[in-house]
Amino acid sequence: MVKNSVAIVEMGLRDGLQNEKVVLDADTRVEFARRLIEAGTKRVEIGAFVSPQWVPQMAGTKEVVSKAFALQKSGKIPKKTEFSVLVPNERGMQDAIASGVKEIAIFAACSESFSQKNINCSIDESFKRFEPVMALAKKHKIKVRGYLSTCFGCPFEGKVPEARVVKLAQRMHKLGVYELSVGDTIGVANVGQVHSLFKKIKKVVPVKKLAGHFHDTRGQALANILAAYEEGIRVFDTSLGGLGGCPYAPGATGNVATEDVVYMFHGMGIKTGLNLDKLIAIDPWMSEKVQHALPSKVGKVGPLKPLGKVSPSK
Repeated sequence: MVKNSVAIVEMGLRDGLQNEKVVLDADTRVEFARRLIEAGTKRVEIGAFVSPQWVPQMAGTKEVVSKAFALQKSGKIPKKTEFSVLVPNERGMQDAIASGVKEIAIFAACSESFSQKNINCSIDESFKRFEPVMALAKKHKIKVRGYLSTCFGCPFEGKVPEARVVKLAQRMHKLGVYELSVGDTIGVANVGQVHSLFKKIKKVVPVKKLAGHFHDTRGQALANILAAYEEGIRVFDTSLGGLGGCPYAPGATGNVATEDVVYMFHGMGIKTGLNLDKLIAIDPWMSEKVQHALPSKVGKVGPLKPLGKVSPSK
């Protein structure tokens, strides 16, 4: 990674779209990816191999991946662009292998109630499901990213003990994930929590392997990202326009908006590799596709653009 920089992992196509009422077809999703990549995006979670019965918005992920790879092969998308997909179990992993992706993501909750609601099994059972997934990943030379959700709070249980999160982070790391994204699934975290939890997780997982995943439900996401940055975190998950939320987390609103995060870091002199103007230009197009306004603050007003000098009044 370039010195004085952060990496942005774009969640718009998966975490962003999975909670939308409008289901977008494969061609629209691929065009969304193309526009994001044109704006400088290098890491895209492009879909999920989950049951369309439970998450209909992710139906057609195989087609999305295939079309994205075709664009990459033709040179319309840079070959260095990294695509990943979310998989919940061995069946999803088999689909991922067949699609040809070189990176997948697995996920576990830090709350038993959320784990049961989200994937219909206990936390221990979810880790048991990871074993064949990790074995297949190793066999097929596929990178595995890990997510921990509800790290700061659960919609069903309330506050989640830090000790449990740290233990699960260590457990996920020992599985062999190359990167672990620590998630504020319902947007309940505050700056104090972020500093405290990351200080503890860093003792069991190398800081270079950690990422932050924040939702903006309570308007704290940017502050929390800055706190995580101060703890040495240099990878952040974001979603264009602030799209998204979790269908199994009541009251959870969208991920932090990519544009808002880029605006903040660029203002600090920290490089993201993304073109803010091009990101903002995607917003009206995507807003039309999902049939509602996007919550991004910067997406609405853009960066500061002087109107010109005002003549003094007489």
